[in-house]
Amino acid sequence: MGSNDFITLFFLVAAIIIFWQLRNVLGRRTGNEKPPMEGYSARSAQDQPPVEDARVVTLPKPEGEGEDIYAAIDAYCPPEKPLNASLREIVRVDPGFNPKEFLKGAGVAYEMIVTAFANGDRKTLKGLLSREVYEGFDQAMSEREKRGEVTKSTFVGIDKGDIVSASLTGSEEQITVRIVSQLISATFDRDGKLIDGDADSVGEVKDIWTFARDSRSRDPNWKLIATESEQ
Repeated sequence: MGSNDFITLFFLVAAIIIFWQLRNVLGRRTGNEKPPMEGYSARSAQDQPPVEDARVVTLPKPEGEGEDIYAAIDAYCPPEKPLNASLREIVRVDPGFNPKEFLKGAGVAYEMIVTAFANGDRKTLKGLLSREVYEGFDQAMSEREKRGEVTKSTFVGIDKGDIVSASLTGSEEQITVRIVSQLISATFDRDGKLIDGDADSVGEVKDIWTFARDSRSRDPNWKLIATESEQ
C-alpha cells in the first residue's frame, strides 16, 4: 500500500469514529428534553391569542404616511390666506399635488409653448394646449405664415412664477399662475424687415396663464386653457 493510500484510509477511519461519537450524543434522548411547544396543550382555548395574531408582522409605515398632506400647501402659502384654502381643495382630490413642483413644471411648459409658437411647431403645442387655446394659437400662426412673417425668439429665463389662484370645478383642477420672463423676440416681414420686437435686447414679459387637468385622469399632465398678458 502506498503512502497516499494509507493517508486516505487514516482519514476515513477518523471520520467514521467522529460521526459515531456525534450520533451517540446528539441522537440520544436523555429524558430531560422539553416537549415541543411546552405548555401550549395545558392552556385553555380562551387563553390563546387569536390565530391571526400569530401571523401579524408589523411593518414600518411607508415613507410619508401619516404626515400632513397639506404641509406643502402651508409651506407655500400661509393658512390664513384664501389661496391656501383653494389649494387644499386641490390636494383633497389630488393628494400628490405640490405647489412648488407644479410651478417648476409650469415653467418648463411655458418655455416650450413660447418657443413652439415662435417656431410654428404645432405638434408640440397640441400636447400642451387645450383644444380652444390651440385653435387660437393655430390661427395666429396661420395668419403670420400667410403674411410671410417670421418670428425669432430666444427664451432667456423666468424671473418669477407665482400661483395667483386655484379652483376645483367638479373633477377639473385649475391653477392660474403669473409668470415674469425674459425673452428676446423679434418679428420680420417677408423682406426681412423688423416689424415688431427687438432682435438685440432682452425684454420683460408678464403673462397670466391658467392650467387645468382632470383629477380622475391617469394622465398627470396639465394643459394650458387660458392666456392673458399683464399690462
